[in-house]
Amino acid sequence: MIPKQRADTDQQTASRAIGLRRTLTLRQEGVTEPKYPRREAASAVDAWAEHLTSALKADGHRPVRERRTVKMLYEQIRALGYAGSYARVTRWIRAWRAEQDDAPRRAAFVPMSFELGDAFQFDWSCEYVFVGGLRRRLEVAHTKLASSRAFWLTAYPGQSHEMLFDAHARAFEALGGIPRRGLYDNMKTAVDRVGVGKLRSVNARFQAMCSHYLFEPEFCNPASGWEKGIVEKNVQDRRRQVWREASERRWSDLAALNAWLGERCRACWAETAHPEWPALTVAEVLQDEQTRLMPCPRPFDGYVEQTVRVSATALVHFQRNRYSVPTRHVNEVLSLRVYPNTLVLVADSVEVARHARSFERYLTFYDWQHYIPLVQTKPGALRNGAPFKAMPEVLQTLQRHLLRHAGGDRVMAQVLAAVPVHGLEAVLVAAEIALETGRPSAEHVLNVLARLKDGAPALRELTQPTPILREEPRADVQRYDALRDTPRSPQEAQP
Repeated sequence: MIPKQRADTDQQTASRAIGLRRTLTLRQEGVTEPKYPRREAASAVDAWAEHLTSALKADGHRPVRERRTVKMLYEQIRALGYAGSYARVTRWIRAWRAEQDDAPRRAAFVPMSFELGDAFQFDWSCEYVFVGGLRRRLEVAHTKLASSRAFWLTAYPGQSHEMLFDAHARAFEALGGIPRRGLYDNMKTAVDRVGVGKLRSVNARFQAMCSHYLFEPEFCNPASGWEKGIVEKNVQDRRRQVWREASERRWSDLAALNAWLGERCRACWAETAHPEWPALTVAEVLQDEQTRLMPCPRPFDGYVEQTVRVSATALVHFQRNRYSVPTRHVNEVLSLRVYPNTLVLVADSVEVARHARSFERYLTFYDWQHYIPLVQTKPGALRNGAPFKAMPEVLQTLQRHLLRHAGGDRVMAQVLAAVPVHGLEAVLVAAEIALETGRPSAEHVLNVLARLKDGAPALRELTQPTPILREEPRADVQRYDALRDTPRSPQEAQP
């Protein structure tokens, strides 16, 4: 044999012996073949992985036509400083998408069925519409009956307690009754603390609302939205069916939007077939379910109460706005009751002020009648007093006439002092009559008010238009001669 061939044969024999020994060793108990980690080479795309991941996830929520291509993403990160090649970005995105496809995204669920009148489901959603000329973010309350599938939508600026209570009151009234149970997620306005399993520390005010309406609240497990999947699907359906149209319109205020939402909800009941009984509409099944619902009591007084201190300018602060109260409560602590659209200030269980709630910021809302007692001692404040700029136009005109003369501020203070006594309407009528004379005065206004004390008939007489003379009387001096020629009686003829 040639020496070279002999050397190759010896090498093959040695390799077989080594392989045999390795096989025998691996067959021994407790011995495994060593595995070496895959070699990971640094890539220029690694620094941009987080950016690309967030971009791809965002595109997953967009329509197909609006999603960015790989080349568009490459150009985007290249403008931000990426120095690698386009091929590296392509390979990275391909691997990311393959990993997402292999991940388990869909789980199996048990179909749910509810008896008529058994339960309703509640949830919030975030929507954007144009209200008051601005594009605003609104929180929409979805209340849906689990059996008939009838639903009700109400839009609010937030998800606070008073809005949650108001949403329930409106929904129960519109749906015609109250089911025996309510299904919720673990929202902070209802659950103070989530315990083990189904244990929940329920908010006291939320529990008071449930006790008022006599239904039992039930809460889903954390991250288990499928347990109230009927209302979860309602959020998606209403975005395609209702909010697409709402976003194309312009709304003057929330009241107009909610009125339209109520009409659309009722229209959808009549148009939508029931998923379990396709021959019937949601409105028809709702009629059957309303007979199984508990009757609606008076609405729950769902305010949120907090204490506020009145400033030296008779203002209270709430959510970066200021609201006036009567000046007699300066430096006192009052109770503020917050409703979805109203703020009520209470002192010793008596309402002392009421304002329309504003969700703007850094605004001041005055009620000029709150400052009438104060200007009796400080009449000079009438000239530049901010609250009195909101007086009716008639009183502002009267004030301009009076302030032209010395002591006019004191005279105007006397006129305003009559408002708590005689009422605003009577003072306005008296001010109009005084202005018609051209030289108004406090005595004139108070004199007219004194004549108006008798009641409404005198008020109507004074407010009637002045009669117009249609035919001028003729001067007839001959009538005096006829009177002189009148024959006298016999008694008058005697001397």
